[in-house]
Amino acid sequence: MDDAEQRPGPLGHSQGMTHHSGGSAPDSPPTDPVAQVSLRGPAQLADALPYLLGFHPDDSVVLVAVHGEESRFGGRIRLEIPADPGEWQTVAAHLAQCLDEGSAARGGRPDGAVLYLCQDPEENGTERAVADRLRPLAQLLRTACGARDMPVYEALCLSGGRYFSYCCPSPGCCPPEGVPMEASAASPMAAAAVYAGIRVQGSLKEMEARIAPLGKPSSAAQERALDAAAAELVPRMLAAEGATVVRARTIVLARRLIDRFRAAVPPPGAEVTERDSADDALITPEEAATLILGLQDRGTRDHAAEWMEGRDAEPALRLWRALSRRCPGPYAEHAPAPLTLAGWVAWSTGDQTAARVAFVRALDADPDYVFAQLLHRACNEGLDPEPLRRCMREERVSRRRRPGGIVSGREARVRAVRRAGRR
Repeated sequence: MDDAEQRPGPLGHSQGMTHHSGGSAPDSPPTDPVAQVSLRGPAQLADALPYLLGFHPDDSVVLVAVHGEESRFGGRIRLEIPADPGEWQTVAAHLAQCLDEGSAARGGRPDGAVLYLCQDPEENGTERAVADRLRPLAQLLRTACGARDMPVYEALCLSGGRYFSYCCPSPGCCPPEGVPMEASAASPMAAAAVYAGIRVQGSLKEMEARIAPLGKPSSAAQERALDAAAAELVPRMLAAEGATVVRARTIVLARRLIDRFRAAVPPPGAEVTERDSADDALITPEEAATLILGLQDRGTRDHAAEWMEGRDAEPALRLWRALSRRCPGPYAEHAPAPLTLAGWVAWSTGDQTAARVAFVRALDADPDYVFAQLLHRACNEGLDPEPLRRCMREERVSRRRRPGGIVSGREARVRAVRRAGRR
């Protein structure tokens, strides 16, 4: 949940914007205020949603906290809409609780909420059918929020480029067939986003696709390469002397690939899928397999995390994303390492939206992956990544002073995150 102070007009104004892609802990308000933006009526509230999150949510329920007499937008929480309506009541109560308690932990309980249900129609379906089908979920959420003295001021369904209001009774304002959403660069939130330097990054599905495993035939070739690399490297990694050699070679290979990615500048104006495909062509299945397996070593992964700023950050992020796409089938359990590295570099360079998407995918693959747990929580709580970056810089200097030092200090990382949380 994000906790930028978003202010909606009669329903609020927006002041300051941050990005979000999941989680149940609020972010800190931004430090650089943005001029207040009034949002008036369901049309402007519908238009504002991607700017509040930093992406276009799909198959999502989004709750936004509203605070005070000025109806300031506060924390936001997003969850995938459960496919089973039998789960809706439990989910509604849980979301209301998370929004209420998360906002209270960050400084104040909400005085109300705005609700969004986002889902496009299936083939041959209609937007109105989606809105009608989700109406019971909207009512359950309104009831759950009301039970916590958090009335839902507006509840919208966004489907297929149209919005439907569950609160407005006027067919002249909000007809049963919905109202077309007209994207406009002159809208209040679009203008504020440009002023604040905020970019909407496409849909959540598109962002997830950037770090999802490649399809066939690429996945088959990659799986064969991983099988071969595992047969060679795993026995060596289990032996102390062999593990040291594998760590060193993994770091050397990663450094070489980062340099290769840096030299291959993406063509200007290329689509995201084109850029990712070009990156995929820069690394062979064998190189990817060696790196993926090598990064399963915690010390090697921590060492790789030091490429998080300056001229290394952009090519490192592209490399970690490319490796995340190279963990097919039975090797999906190896994905948390490159996914978490991708999330870390994204967060370190200011892209909280992409960071959260990567952390969530890592935790989907392994809910107990501690590195992802720590970074996801820190990112969701709005902590500054600088203490962790500083810790990594210090570790890099320390390692250079000791002979053969490859392994990074994990406990130092944990302490840095905890120190940041106490500030």
